[in-house]
Amino acid sequence: MRNRFRRGDRDALGELYDEHAQVLYRYALRVTGDWAEAEDVVSATFLEAWRSREKLRPDGDSLRPWLLGIATNIMRRNARARRRREIALARVPERGSIPDFVDDLVTHLADAEQLRAAHTALARLRRRDREVFTLVVWAGLDYAAAADALGVPVGTVRSRLSRARARLRELADAEARAARSQATPAGADRPAAAESREHSAGPAKPVPGHTPMARPLTQENHG
Repeated sequence: MRNRFRRGDRDALGELYDEHAQVLYRYALRVTGDWAEAEDVVSATFLEAWRSREKLRPDGDSLRPWLLGIATNIMRRNARARRRREIALARVPERGSIPDFVDDLVTHLADAEQLRAAHTALARLRRRDREVFTLVVWAGLDYAAAADALGVPVGTVRSRLSRARARLRELADAEARAARSQATPAGADRPAAAESREHSAGPAKPVPGHTPMARPLTQENHG
């Protein structure tokens, strides 16, 4: 099919789409978190692949790494364009808030919470490390295929993936520590000895000539 596709066989394009479209869509959806954008990425990927079919090497195995590399480049360009738009919009005076419907779309996914958490953590990685991580872990490519998709040596893929995993572990540990500190009650760290002294001291002795104040009427002593 590779040679047929390179020669411009439209039937080969259809076969390529049937074989790889779902994999590309799932990959793009996980990276972007947006159904509509993921669909656009898939369409743009096959359009770009068709336009550059003559540059495809005549030898090789599956075309999936090549397609995933194209999709990665497209999402990279989209991210740069989005950042430019955000910078431009930040310079415009606000006219009220604009609703963001992306989260509403993502919440329909079964793993919406995991997806949002993953995006938050991955956003703190270097772009190159993030791309290697998503291709290997999310798209399921081996090191050689990921290297082919990104146009880098296999050793570079290994080092970037190792760095990404180490960084994600650090972020996960920090998040766990923060969650534990928030779950600790305000007085949980009060010394036990101080409490023991308070209990052993017994009730306070009345001061001569002083009339104790009546206990406030509460729900407990009301009836």
